[in-house]
Amino acid sequence: MTLTSKERDAVASICLMAAFSDGNKDASERDRLKQIFESLESEFSPALYGDVLMGKQTIESATGALESPMARLLAYEMAVGVCDADGRTGPEEQAFLGRLQQALDLDSGLARDIAMDGDELASMPLSQEVPHDMGYSSKTSHEPINMQQEASPLRDDPSVDPLILKFAILNGGLELLPQSLASMAIVPLQMKMVYQIGAKYGYQLDQGHIKDFLAVVGVGMTSQVLENYARKLVGSFVKKAVGKKKKGKKFAKAAGAATGMAMSFATTYALGHVARVYYSRGRKLTPDALKRLYTERIEQGKNLVGTYRSDIEASARTTDVNSLLSMIRNPVG
Repeated sequence: MTLTSKERDAVASICLMAAFSDGNKDASERDRLKQIFESLESEFSPALYGDVLMGKQTIESATGALESPMARLLAYEMAVGVCDADGRTGPEEQAFLGRLQQALDLDSGLARDIAMDGDELASMPLSQEVPHDMGYSSKTSHEPINMQQEASPLRDDPSVDPLILKFAILNGGLELLPQSLASMAIVPLQMKMVYQIGAKYGYQLDQGHIKDFLAVVGVGMTSQVLENYARKLVGSFVKKAVGKKKKGKKFAKAAGAATGMAMSFATTYALGHVARVYYSRGRKLTPDALKRLYTERIEQGKNLVGTYRSDIEASARTTDVNSLLSMIRNPVG
């Protein structure tokens, strides 16, 4: 399926409306959302962000531009992913999704299933292990690269490097898959990674603490999900719109897929290593130091994408997106 430019703008507008539907976006998150669409103005309408922010674009006008049932289904699935980026949908987001479902004329049962999948991913148990056959394994072709010389941990744990690499490879691979459900899983998996790193250094973290940590570092959960979706829309990547219906055996063909893969790998890698330094040093780093370290690690992560590209592609080939939901619904132990 190939989206028209008009349909791409409509889906992107719906995703932006979803991002603002809870009314809780702070100034930094709004600025990041604006930057995303400013950087993609050659692909989307230059007025898209402003039209949504000023109320010139509505649910009804956006859905009216979606001609095919598959495009309508995609719009709803992406909107669910954006609403769930920072946790289960709240009352305002649920009301928005209800209006959207009606405007799209989607089957209520299908819409309910998609929303349920999104909520389950958003509330993924932090302590639940990721299956060993997902992401990094003994078959990974390169050893982890330790790049913490200027900020050496006080209490190092040799198991943390491969843990970070496992999540970075897994998230990079998810970005190559065509299902929207795959992109929904990236932020919850990053939170799970931070939880597991904290636990290795003696900290029992909850979702609230991890969200605060991400905010201090400068990782916008909603903006990250929306940027991933926007880049996929650039390539009109959609082959199968509903992630849970098909296994993710084929890569997205979009030009934006490679960029999305690199960014998901790099942001996960960077976040993991910032958490490693922060918790190993007894949470002594200042907010400014955390942000500087995250920026440095982002660049290092980008430089490592080529080294681990074959492992990321192998992860995408072997990852069944449905197993993420199965892991949530049937936790081990």
